[in-house]
Amino acid sequence: MRRTDSARRIIAAPPAIVYGALVDRESIEAWLPPDGMSGRVERWDPRPGGGFRMVLTYLDAADSPGKTSAATDVVDVGFAALMPPERVVQRAVFESDDPSYAGTMTMTWNLTATGGGTEVTVSATDVPPGIDRAAHEAGIASSLANLASYVEGSL
Repeated sequence: MRRTDSARRIIAAPPAIVYGALVDRESIEAWLPPDGMSGRVERWDPRPGGGFRMVLTYLDAADSPGKTSAATDVVDVGFAALMPPERVVQRAVFESDDPSYAGTMTMTWNLTATGGGTEVTVSATDVPPGIDRAAHEAGIASSLANLASYVEGSL
């Protein structure tokens, strides 16, 4: 069964600036980890067909056991499409021995210019069933809030 989780946010910055933060290694390390996590990019190849590997570490693993280990989620992300400054499409695969996290999740980041900046809409399709919908949507919203703070703070 296909499942889609999503979130959206208006960011007070032009699409080109927001897009830049979606395809820059240091930027992604700063804003992508949701509240309660830190992140480290281990591999980086920012082109269609390239991608990155990110280790997300829970600050308190007792409340949120990881998919890869008790304290981590490791995800390999491929860039399926890079269309500046409108869209980034990623294919994410979690490292896990638990089959409920298996499969490839597609993350589509759509950027639309608005009078106040950029509307960012994130859609995650084919979400593995082991990922709780409410927690996932809260995590996406948290990452979007981090993105807004990161981008707006750099203007």
